[in-house]
Amino acid sequence: MRVSQIWRYPVKSMIGVDVDFVSLSLLGIVGDRHWAVRDNERGGIRGAKKIGELMQFSARPADESSTHVVITLPNGDEIRSDDTLVDVALSAALGRSVSLESLPIDGALEHFRRGPSDSTDVMAELRGIFGRTEDEPLPDFSVFPPEVAEFESPPGTHHDCWPLMVMTTSALDALRTALPESVIDILRFRPSIVIDTPDELGHPEFSWKGRTGQLGSAVVEFLDPCPRCVMITRRINDAIPEDRTIMRHVVRDLNQAVGVYARIVTPGKVSVGDTLTFL
Repeated sequence: MRVSQIWRYPVKSMIGVDVDFVSLSLLGIVGDRHWAVRDNERGGIRGAKKIGELMQFSARPADESSTHVVITLPNGDEIRSDDTLVDVALSAALGRSVSLESLPIDGALEHFRRGPSDSTDVMAELRGIFGRTEDEPLPDFSVFPPEVAEFESPPGTHHDCWPLMVMTTSALDALRTALPESVIDILRFRPSIVIDTPDELGHPEFSWKGRTGQLGSAVVEFLDPCPRCVMITRRINDAIPEDRTIMRHVVRDLNQAVGVYARIVTPGKVSVGDTLTFL
């Protein structure tokens, strides 16, 4: 089993870039989700769970010597994160007042605090976030770190839960087989690392829970399978339309999960082509 793809997402919930190698710190991929969008109307950092149109934007590093990024808007226009008009451009494209914010250098907790709910009905709010119908179960929330009940992401990061989300090529093949009428594109699922598993069928990463593995010079621990939210159904572009049938399959047939969470035990460098070796 080898690393076939590595993805870095400079802005939370925007399409990222596939890269040849990354450095892993204890907090995740260096440079990953350094930026996020704040909803100035509702409050709080918001991702595509709430602002689905964010997945129609993409972001790439402006250069390797800074944390600034170039954001491509849905209409193809580009703007840099250090442009004084970046908030104006994002707000106009999204149709709501937002601001682009970086991770605070002082780790201020208020930056990460969860904004108010969009609904007074807690169950309706959760079903909207996770894309569940009224007759479908919600995820087992014990797989999420406890701090996400209070904070939009674990303080110090813009991750939803854990630093890494790992998928296999077998999982993508299985989804395409199960959903032949759907567009199963890697962009929907936002993995950090994709492992080529040529001799496996189905979703082998589900069985990795509790194991540690060597990837390049880094060591990671695989956690729970990743419960999926409405983001995997979002429209990205004309070729990747909104598709709620994907969620129905994931909930009904995959115990609500695609891919597996992981955390970093030993920081290091991971490159495409590196072997995954279980320890």
